[in-house]
Amino acid sequence: MSAEATNPDAPIRRRGRPRIDLRRLGRVALLGPVSRDRLPDAIGHVAEAHRVHHPDADLSVLHRAYVLAESSHRGQTRKSGEPYITHPLAVTLILAELGAETTTLTASLLHDTVEDTEVTLDQVREQFGDEVCYLVDGVTKLEKVDYGAAAEPETFRKMLVATGDDVRVMSIKLADRLHNMRTLGVMRPEKQARIAKVTRDVLIPLAERLGVQALKTELEDLVFAILHPEEYAHTSAVISAATGTADPLDAIAGNVAAVLREAGIPAEVLIRPRHFVSVHRVRVKRGELRGSDFGRLLVLVGEDADCYAVLGELHTCFTPVISEFKDFIAAPKFNLYQSLHTAVVGPDGEVAEVLIRTHRMHKVAEAGVIALGNPYAADGTAPSAEPADGERADPTRPGWLSRLLQWQQSAPDPDTFWTTLRADLAQDREITVFRTDGGTLGLPAGASCVDAAYAQYGDAAHSCIGARVNGRLATLSTVLVDGDTVQPLLAEDAASGPSPDWLDHARTPAARIAITGWLDAHPQDTESAAGSPPAGSRPGPQPARPTGSGSAGTAGRTVSAVVESPDTTVRLAGCCTPVPPDDVTGFTVRGGAVTVHRLECPVVARMEAVGRMPVAVSWGDAAGCRVTLVAESFGRPRLLADLTEAIAGADAAVISATVEPPSEQRVRHTYTLQLPDAAGLPALMRAMRDVPGVYDVSRAQHPAAAL
Repeated sequence: MSAEATNPDAPIRRRGRPRIDLRRLGRVALLGPVSRDRLPDAIGHVAEAHRVHHPDADLSVLHRAYVLAESSHRGQTRKSGEPYITHPLAVTLILAELGAETTTLTASLLHDTVEDTEVTLDQVREQFGDEVCYLVDGVTKLEKVDYGAAAEPETFRKMLVATGDDVRVMSIKLADRLHNMRTLGVMRPEKQARIAKVTRDVLIPLAERLGVQALKTELEDLVFAILHPEEYAHTSAVISAATGTADPLDAIAGNVAAVLREAGIPAEVLIRPRHFVSVHRVRVKRGELRGSDFGRLLVLVGEDADCYAVLGELHTCFTPVISEFKDFIAAPKFNLYQSLHTAVVGPDGEVAEVLIRTHRMHKVAEAGVIALGNPYAADGTAPSAEPADGERADPTRPGWLSRLLQWQQSAPDPDTFWTTLRADLAQDREITVFRTDGGTLGLPAGASCVDAAYAQYGDAAHSCIGARVNGRLATLSTVLVDGDTVQPLLAEDAASGPSPDWLDHARTPAARIAITGWLDAHPQDTESAAGSPPAGSRPGPQPARPTGSGSAGTAGRTVSAVVESPDTTVRLAGCCTPVPPDDVTGFTVRGGAVTVHRLECPVVARMEAVGRMPVAVSWGDAAGCRVTLVAESFGRPRLLADLTEAIAGADAAVISATVEPPSEQRVRHTYTLQLPDAAGLPALMRAMRDVPGVYDVSRAQHPAAAL
């Protein structure tokens, strides 16, 4: 139980040094014993907190920033009636407690001056320099009068772009939101709920990804109280009821400390209380709470090697719960978090979760990127030289943020950006996969080969036809796991495009936006496509132009389909892969292109049912063609080798091949083939049917699974 999760009249069950507790920093602590008319004295609280982490810091700049903030906000009040200056002071005090350096604190004191007063960015730059000006600009909201309903998503986009260049921007925003959430009680209930939902969906995931657990946990509790008041009240009652009882963690902590003293390992053994949401999650998971479920043991040591020494002693002297062991030191989380996690059984049968980390790891675990100080400083105190190209390049920028900044460029629409941002941040676990060239790709858990292809190749992944995962051929729908080696396979035909099915397997925003963009630009593969031929068209035959039609393969000759309209792009539909001498028809789609389908293709009936007029299509001079065939067979050894031999015997080139897992001893093979002459297709299909075990070969009626 944390201090905020207990009966205020009861003692807090905590051993040794407490973790950072931000909730005690309210207005009374901020102003101290002085009256409101002596607000300038409040900067002393910030200075005191700042000197704890930075004893040699120059405080004169903080005083100058406070004087400007107080004078510019003078006369303004908050919804609660308090002087407005209490807000930037509280935000700055939160950051000072977490160990933020002087530049961040200066910007946090000024973070609302440009937005809410007559102070300009030029004034900030002139008095405090470019860095402070950049941070203040990064957290300044866009005006609703200019952006309307798009103001909130576009403000977050602006902040995230600024965070990509300097992560301290988001540190200030998180502290700003924390103080606003603490004082949200004066707002109307509906506004409280709206702000709490945005905090839950965007700010809390960002705090988690930046590793600022001290802010994240309190934000979670505040949101929990607003959005789930009944569950919050029940959890509070459960915690209060347990406060007056004996804590089994006390005895286990004493035993652990004795074991480590005897082993000669210098260590602090603390009881780390759980916050409200953590207790609620444990209660939902286990049903009935145990006495040791209200906290965890925290063991702090000096060196990394001591962490493993502590682990060895605990697993030797206590009964370990092996399933609870996790090593986040050898493999840190993507938010900088490092620690050893384990659980041991105490003398009375109580199970205690144990966190083992160094003092440095603990500081980073609590404050995350804030503990790293100035990302542009070589030693964390002084700015390093500017890059030669003049561009800011935050060396601490995490991979997930780089990917977010990349995909947001392809989402200019505010609604698309806002929806995609929330979905992206909801994916709270990340995996690392290896490329064959030795590089790595960071992807969300559950990502598939589709995501890996777009992460590695961008829009060039439109022509992906499959992948190798750990050296074995795999479909694009294959879900990757941490540590896999993936090699996306691209077709030589750059005009190839993705299948709509890929959206079922894409988890990353970059992949989904790229696929959706291609499909919107090539609507011939969707039933909803609509359009008309360009005005002023003149009669005359026009051969088809190879465009990929949703298939993928090597460059080569393509059959000619002819329509009675010049300068018209003609595409062969990927759903039925028509080739001579098929009976075909066409339909005009958006942009004036004509898509050619076989007459028996189900799309033809659907198009006619909605009133789409067919376009007459005929075959021109026969040439090479690409076709997708499906072979149904009974499983047996060497079946794949015999089928590919039959295909090679017909002088056909295999563009892609997919073998589905056997089902009831039956196996389905899907091949996309390039034939030198369309007239050879019937003979090829007969040759494949003659392979022992194959009982049917047919033309595909939909894109292959691997395409």
